[in-house]
Amino acid sequence: MILDIEDYFSKGCGRCSRFATPDCSTRPWNVGLQELRRICLEVGLTETLKWGHPCYMHCEKNIVIFGALRKDFRISFFHAALLKDEHGLLEKSGPNTPHPDMIRFIENAQVTAREEVIKSYLEEAMRYAETGDQPVKTEVGPIVLPEELMEAMKCDAELADAFHRLTPGRQRSYVINLNSAKNSGTRVSRINKFRDKILAGKGAMER
Repeated sequence: MILDIEDYFSKGCGRCSRFATPDCSTRPWNVGLQELRRICLEVGLTETLKWGHPCYMHCEKNIVIFGALRKDFRISFFHAALLKDEHGLLEKSGPNTPHPDMIRFIENAQVTAREEVIKSYLEEAMRYAETGDQPVKTEVGPIVLPEELMEAMKCDAELADAFHRLTPGRQRSYVINLNSAKNSGTRVSRINKFRDKILAGKGAMER
């Protein structure tokens, strides 16, 4: 996994064998990702690197994180349930996501075309960070994902896509395993170890 944020924009996240190759998912979206970066910095967000992806913070709180897949790239909001989404841009990152939480792009030019709206969403999220507002926690559907897994998937679009393609039974096997851990650090460690299995379409107990 990369340690320098500049590597993300020139080589990728470093989480798979396609890192630093023309086949990396960040390559076709580099122009759009760079534009998202510019917008985030222009509104005053602090740039950091988390889970090998650019993450932008305000008042020491995570606001958004970038992700790239082969068919699209996205900017995901950490507390999207607070956003009014007046322009209807937000989409759910997966069927188990409680609220629409990302803006997805399928063309690089869409970023500049939506720039003013993106800035308004970022500024709204920044205001909530300043006031300390938190979304009301709700349980939607039969599978309630641990917070650490939700955050990991926001930071890792490839992981999120693979997890949401798992059967409900396989998804549940990871949820049960992670919830059995006594502390957050252990859950994060298990997620890192499970990543390859999830990408392979396997359940937590499968070899």
